[in-house]
Amino acid sequence: MAEQIKLSKKDRISIWWRSTFIQGSWNYERMQNGGWAFTMIPAIKKLYKTKEDRAAALQRHLEFFNTHPYVASPIIGVTLALEEERANGAPVDDVAIQGVKVGMMGPLAGIGDPVFWFTVKPILGALAASLAMTGNILGPILYFVLWNVIRMLFMWYTQEFGYKAGSRITDDLSGGLLQDITKGASILGMFILGSLVNRWVSVQFTPVVSEVKLDKGAYIDWDKLPSGAEGIRTALEQQAAGLSLSDVKVTTLQNNLDSLIPGLAGLLLTLLCMWLLKKKVSPIVMILGLFVVGIVFHLIHLM
Repeated sequence: MAEQIKLSKKDRISIWWRSTFIQGSWNYERMQNGGWAFTMIPAIKKLYKTKEDRAAALQRHLEFFNTHPYVASPIIGVTLALEEERANGAPVDDVAIQGVKVGMMGPLAGIGDPVFWFTVKPILGALAASLAMTGNILGPILYFVLWNVIRMLFMWYTQEFGYKAGSRITDDLSGGLLQDITKGASILGMFILGSLVNRWVSVQFTPVVSEVKLDKGAYIDWDKLPSGAEGIRTALEQQAAGLSLSDVKVTTLQNNLDSLIPGLAGLLLTLLCMWLLKKKVSPIVMILGLFVVGIVFHLIHLM
């Protein structure tokens, strides 16, 4: 009986490392096929000994493939198991291998965006931005380290899960597990993004609604302040006590909007962009449109 060929942990680590470059040769014809084939090369070299077998294996892995780059890892694991079975004489043909890849890449792609782009990234980004805005250098460092640790660990353990489960993984994912994960991640991701709207989307309307002359004693009388540092200290104390900086209270349109619902304009702008995206409006067109509207509104003193 011929000796069984097995992929060692070192082989699988090499494949895992290569999988981080799965989008390195992305193209419009077969999308991630080049990166996928590059990822599979260590396995092909280990499992197949002749030039013809290696060429055939490389050829079948240059077929169309496209999914979220991180959730490709369990598919890689399953494919490694199938290739290993084939190299050891099991009746696994090209159609079976490609069928598993195509069958898994669609459902798994629906998990990648809500989990990584809409949940993990916003949470880490908000944490890092909060630190960075206070001048803490740990902000960008923390984001870089945590993001890469999370994605690399996810890719390794899901690849191992796929490899050990083999073709049985398609049965594990055939129920409602994917739908439950996708729904939960989408809800959490939308909640995080919604909480960030008021902080990151700023719209300020400048038109003046009213100007009211304040009574004496309701504002800082700058002419009667002491000179030098003592005057500055007195002014700060009076401002802290609630006195106005000027003798006229100016109310803008933005003040009125904030008194109704703070951040209302930013929320409406966000909802408008979401509606435009549903109408298949290009994000590039939307960005350019916002630039133009912002410049025009600023020139006419509306914003």
